[in-house]
Amino acid sequence: MNQVRYFLAVCEHRNFTHAASASNVSQPSLTTAIKKLEEEMGGALFIRDRAGCRLTPLGKLVQPRLERIQTESAEAKAEAVRHVRLDRVPISIGLGETIGNNRISAAIERFRKRMPEAEIELIVGSPESLLAGLRDGEHDIVVTSAQVNPELYKIDPLYSEDYRVVVAKGHPMSGLGSVTLEVLAQTDLLDRPNCEMRDTLHGTCADHGHLLYAAYRSNRVEWLLELARKGAGAVILPATAIPIDPALATLAISDMEIGRNVSAIRFRHQAARPEAAELLREISKG
Repeated sequence: MNQVRYFLAVCEHRNFTHAASASNVSQPSLTTAIKKLEEEMGGALFIRDRAGCRLTPLGKLVQPRLERIQTESAEAKAEAVRHVRLDRVPISIGLGETIGNNRISAAIERFRKRMPEAEIELIVGSPESLLAGLRDGEHDIVVTSAQVNPELYKIDPLYSEDYRVVVAKGHPMSGLGSVTLEVLAQTDLLDRPNCEMRDTLHGTCADHGHLLYAAYRSNRVEWLLELARKGAGAVILPATAIPIDPALATLAISDMEIGRNVSAIRFRHQAARPEAAELLREISKG
């Protein structure tokens, strides 16, 4: 890096003596560094004359690249200093695919108002990929409703939530305060194959002699919500995944209690960071 710095100083001052003075180094040391750089580049970088020096064609070729190297080096050093001094606090949160964003996004915004130096990374993935990232140190915490081994992971309960039926405002069910399983069985459903409560819901309906029909399936909530807005059917979602939308109506299921518990998971062998713990307390407030 000193060779790069001295080279760029000579480019700026067009004089070895002035460049050495500006770099706080002796001229012989600067000259030696330039010669080593020329050996590495395979040719002369400067032509020296009475007026000072000027770049050779090779020097003109490498100058912009060496300028980028110096810029990247300075930025990397600045980032490292900020990280060590905690000017910035990076926090990586792994989110299960079915976790709603309403509650967590609000909690993150409240948290950052108190700690503006925090940088939040949100990674959505399957339970398997998120837990692997947790073990590898890629995430500070994972927010999920999946069951995990308490011997390997520390489990901090965050909140519980109910599931509700979501339909378009113009849907025949939209004027009802609640629906029964029998009514759901007569409705086109927008199904989520990756929903944790899917088997429970279908199993309970079967126990009551009802068969749910899925007209559409998707593992992405936003697609199912858009289909619901178009009147394509009803989607069953956890409360925190339902957006505030005047085009949608939400209904309770009257003859079945269905809900889930959402927790924060930490790898037991990973040191707990106080900033991550503070963020978890914010999420648990609601």
